[in-house]
Formats: sequence, structure tokens, C-alpha cells
Amino acid sequence: MKSLTSIKIAGIVSLMFFIASISFAGDKHTSKPFMGAKANTGTVTHWKDGDKDMLTFSDDFKTPETPDPHVQIVDSKGNVYLVNRCMIKLSMDSKENKFNKTIPVPSYIKDIAKVQIWCAWAETLLGEAAFESTIQLTSK
Repeated sequence: MKSLTSIKIAGIVSLMFFIASISFAGDKHTSKPFMGAKANTGTVTHWKDGDKDMLTFSDDFKTPETPDPHVQIVDSKGNVYLVNRCMIKLSMDSKENKFNKTIPVPSYIKDIAKVQIWCAWAETLLGEAAFESTIQLTSK
């Protein structure tokens, strides 16, 4: 009897871990690869940090060597939101910049269909990555 009870408990615990892993996996969405003239490597992943929606670029994403690359989000209605610079200037004296690998999604954006890399200086699209289906963001 004890071994049967132990097997039942182990089965229940395994089922709970399985269900938990499914629910956590559902919170991440990875795009198709970036396609474009200058931004054509890597992907972007949407995930949750508590109640905040975040975007993280993959390790193989290469920031285009253009004067002022920015991240744009395109929603399901075609609205485009300029949300963040790709590079962060470390100091006024420094010529080094740091890649902004993870960025928060502003609360006014309700869904995400694509992420684009936009050159604000030349006002041109450098590349974009679409998600398999539109990501519905939680109300804030």
C-alpha cells in the first residue's frame, strides 16, 4: 500500500510540474528571423517580467552599423510605435556604446505583430521580424 501511495503522489507531483512548465512556456514568444537590408540576423523574444511585457534580442542578433538604429513595434492594425534606441551611449566622453538587448514594451501598446529596426537618421526600415501570430498583451 505504501508503494502505491508513493507512486500516486509522485504522479501528481510530476503532473503539477508538467502543467507549470506548459504555463511558463506559454509566456514566451520567439519571432521568425529578422529580414532586411541591414538587420538580417537573429530573432526577438517576447516574455513577461511580473506584470511587464519585455522584448529580448537573441545572442546572434547584430545591431546594424547605421547612425541611429531604433526599435519599432508594429501592432495588428498596422500602427507603428518607435519605442527605443538600439544603442545606449555610456557617457558623453565615451565613444563606446552598449547594445540595448532587453527593452520594456510600453503599456499603451496592446498587441505585437512585428518588431522592426528603423534608422531614425535616414528614416528607413533596416529589417523586421514577425511573430507566428499576434501577441496579445495583458491590460495594465
